[in-house]
This record gives sequence, structure tokens and C-alpha cells, in this order.
Amino acid sequence: MKKIMTIFAVIAIALTAQAQLVQPVKWAGAIEGDSIHLTATIDKGWHLNIIELGDGFYMDEYEGTFTEIVAKADTVRVRYNACDDKMCTAPETWEWIANGDEAMRQSGDEAKGDEGGQSLWWIFVMGLLGGLLAIFTPCVWPIIPMTVSFFIKRGGAAKGTTNAQVVRDAILYGLSIVIIYVGLGLLVTLIFGASALNALSTNAVVNIIFFLILVLFAASFFGAFEITLPSSWSTALNSKSSNTTGFLSILLMAFTLVIVSFSCTGPIIGTLLVEAAGKSILAPAMGMLGFAIALALPFSLFAMFPSVLKKLPKSGGWMNTFKVTLAFLELALALKFLSVADLAYGWHILDREVFVSLWIIIFSLLGCYLLGWISFPHDDEDHRKTSVTRLFLAIISLSFAMYMVPGLWGAPLRAISAFAPPMSTQDWVMTPGGQIVGERLEVIGEGYATMTNNGGQITFTDYDEGMAYAKENNMPVFLDFNGFGCVNCRKMEAAVLSKPEVAEHMHKYVLISLIVDDKTKLPEPITVEENGKTVTLKTIGDKWSYVQRTEYQSNAQPYYMQLDADGNRIVETSYAYDEDIEKFLNWLKY
Repeated sequence: MKKIMTIFAVIAIALTAQAQLVQPVKWAGAIEGDSIHLTATIDKGWHLNIIELGDGFYMDEYEGTFTEIVAKADTVRVRYNACDDKMCTAPETWEWIANGDEAMRQSGDEAKGDEGGQSLWWIFVMGLLGGLLAIFTPCVWPIIPMTVSFFIKRGGAAKGTTNAQVVRDAILYGLSIVIIYVGLGLLVTLIFGASALNALSTNAVVNIIFFLILVLFAASFFGAFEITLPSSWSTALNSKSSNTTGFLSILLMAFTLVIVSFSCTGPIIGTLLVEAAGKSILAPAMGMLGFAIALALPFSLFAMFPSVLKKLPKSGGWMNTFKVTLAFLELALALKFLSVADLAYGWHILDREVFVSLWIIIFSLLGCYLLGWISFPHDDEDHRKTSVTRLFLAIISLSFAMYMVPGLWGAPLRAISAFAPPMSTQDWVMTPGGQIVGERLEVIGEGYATMTNNGGQITFTDYDEGMAYAKENNMPVFLDFNGFGCVNCRKMEAAVLSKPEVAEHMHKYVLISLIVDDKTKLPEPITVEENGKTVTLKTIGDKWSYVQRTEYQSNAQPYYMQLDADGNRIVETSYAYDEDIEKFLNWLKY
């Protein structure tokens, strides 16, 4: 039991250490007379952005070293974040409450629905689902008998082994699997660093690499070839674990599972890590924690109760069906990664209608496969006998394909909005009245190279040109920082911005949409100073990302602001990802 507690402590310390990597602002406070003095000490290279501060407060800044907020009130509540030249922290809330003559109470961010917390839990759930998928793959399923054999042999070799010791070893085995995968998640964070995690998920080169990897694995699962790590690795680890005693032998057995199952778990883990990279510094570790728990739990149970193994279905044709089904899903997901790169580099080879067409074909073929109408090299003769389970799965797959068909004519398709390219890449759209708009993004501005009429919405992709047009026409500005690889941006566009009741208000604004991961080269690199460092901006995305960091102290997308024609804020607060339409309409000024 001491070993188990030690392992838990190591994991907790590691996660805590990671969580403390980015805490650039330290708060302290004191009561002076009838006023509250709240002081923020800011780490070197960072600057503080006050997002919300109540009436009756005033703030002094001291050369970026610290900020003092003073209020004649019983409570000081400030919402803030901090930025350096590469990243910004998530918004937080700090509150000091006077309690008579006693010391004041401090509290962290208590805002409900905190996006960072939601992201971490969502990544954890994704990891759990990925782990459950991995259990049924052909690379993992055969390891179950090997695991049971190892623990039966281990129990028989040790005289006087008790049930408690068997349970202890099984739990240690599960924890070993968790340690290995969580360690992988922490390693990703340590290698790339907190400031690079968001850039990783939207990096075009990284997305191209993962597109190729997923296509490669899909081809392997279809039966074109086998991908395995050198057998000598797993053989050596298995032999070493059999000849070693104590916790080390269990840990080596866990490593054997990781190595042997790599050809099936690799694409699942890789996809999970890339998705996690854009969420939070802890997200990779949280994703791996969920994955490892789902994967380790059944192995621990089989190690405790070997007799359960007899009740499991034997590996056979059903497993190859699962493998091929996973290949279709990987192929569909691969297109999402290619889409990010396509948008970033402006290739226009995977515009929205092309993407939707490919998904329709993929899920239609998956339905046909589940019905036994098509087969692959490793399918057995029983494949064409459709079971009830496969029939229901085929219905789901074919229905999903039919659902996407209206997307070819511009239907929003909210269910896939997080994966599909933005509506702006659609070549033509059929309006609700049946009218076909031939060119959705019609260039209408003379002298404004980046001006388009996006379904009646005046849109610019250049800040200076958009502000010049707004001033010329005395119109307010809706400033939208988003990214090609921004999943939440696509969700907001489909769930909120495209709604008629929202569009009615949005048409009153000049929309300036600035893409922070646009890889188009600037005519000339721009050299700027940021937090005492010289930074070179090489791409359009670099430029808009710099503007967002320095002018608005944020680098999270989507990020919306309302400005007047002179560039002043109409509404002091910004708006981020929140699909509550009523809340968004209340935030809009016009």
C-alpha cells in the first residue's frame, strides 16, 4: 500500500508542478483606513490585463512590475489575465472581501462554466473514449491472455501468495500503465513548453504530418500492410519482466503492453495529444490520464480475476471488422488535419463542399461495409452475414451521411462544424428562399483589397482597411480574432453567428476577421519590440496574433470586440466562446 500511495504522490506532484509553471501574477491585499489596496506583483517579461473592474476603483501601474488597485468598498473583485511575448493565460477572477476588523478573504476564479476547466474535463473524457476504443483493437485484445498468464505465473512462483497480494499487484499493474501514459503527456508539455502548446495544434506542418500518419494507419487497418514496432523490443521487455521480481517486473510488463499495442494506440494517442495541445498546459497529461485509466482498468481486473478471461469472446472476424471501422473513422479525421493546413497556406484544395463530399463518401462506404456489401483482405467468410449490431451501426453511419448532404448547398451542419472548414470557403450557397448565390465571397470594394460581401455582411481581413471603411461610412466594427485551426471558432460561427436573429444585428457592423494562423508571407518582415524583446513578424498570422496580444492582451480564439469608427471600445468587455445566443445578443451594442 505504501508503494501505491507513493505512486499517487509522484503523479500529484508532477501534475501540480506543471500547473504551477505559468502563474505570472501574484496577488496580495491590505486594508488601509476605509479603503482596500490590492496589489498584483507581475513576473519579469509579463504584463497584466485588467478585463473587468467595478465602479469606484482606480488603478496605478508601476512600470509593469506591479499594479495597485484601490477601492473604498467592502469588496474588490477583478477579472484579469497576463501575457508575455508568446502566450496569454486564461482569464481568472480574484476577490478580496473585508470582514470587519479581520483579515480579508481571498478566492480564485469562481466563474461558472470556466472554459479552461471545461476543456480539461473534455480532454479527459476524450482520453477515456480513446482508451475504450483501444481495448477492442487487434493489437490490444491479444495482450489480455498474456497479461493473465504473467500474473498466474507470478502468483504460482511466489509461495504463500495471498489474495491481497494478487490484488495489490493487479492495482500496481494498472497504475504502471497510468504512469507511463501520463508521463508521455507530461513529456509533451516539457518538450514543447507551455507557450508552444496552442501553436502546436494550429501549426500547418504538424497538421500535415498527422494527416499523413492517420492515412498511413488507415491503410494498414484496411489490410494493405502491417505496422509494428520491432518485435525484439517487446520480446526483450517480456523476457525481462518474467525474470525480474518486485514492482520493476510489473512496470516492465506495462511497458510491454505499451510497445505491443503501439500500432493500434499510436493514432489514437497522437490525435488526442494534438487536440489537447491547444487547450491547456495540463491538457496532454489529462488526456493521457483518461486514456490510461480506460485502458488499465480491464487489465487490472483480468489480473485479479483470471477466470473472467474464459467469458470473453475469442478474437476473430469481429475484431477485423472493428479494425476496418476504425480505419474509416481515422480517414475522416485525417481530413480535419489536412483542412487546417489547407486553410493556413491558402491552397483551396479542401474547401467546405469538397470536405463534406469526402465525408459523405467515407461514411456511406462505412455503412456499406458494415452491411457486408464490400470487404477487405483480412475479412473472413462470415463477414457478409450482417449481425444485428452491425445493422444498427450501418443505419447510424448511412443516416449521418444523408444528414451531411444539404451541406453541399450551404446548410450549417452543426454536428460537424468543429471539423469542417468555415462557411466562407463554400463556393455557393442556396438561401432559405431557394435562391442560389453564385459566389458567396464577392469582392465589392474598390481600393479595399480585402473587402468582401459575405452573404450581406461587409467583411475585411485587414485591420487597417476595415477601420478605414468603418470611418468613411461611420459604422461600428465587430473585431473577430480567429484561426483556421480554431475548433471553437467554427462552433461559434455555426451555432451563433449564422443565426438569423444574430445576423440581423451583425449586418450593422463592419466585420474585421483576423486569422492568427494564416501562413501567408508578409511583403516584408516586420520587426517589433514586445516586452523588451525584439520579435520578427513574418506572416499575416504573426501580425494579427501580435496585435491581439499587445492591443487586447489575449491570444485565445475566438475573441470578439466591439469598436467605434475611431477604434475605441464601444463595450469594455470582450466575448469569447459561449454558444448562448441570448447572452451574445445582450452583449451586442446594436
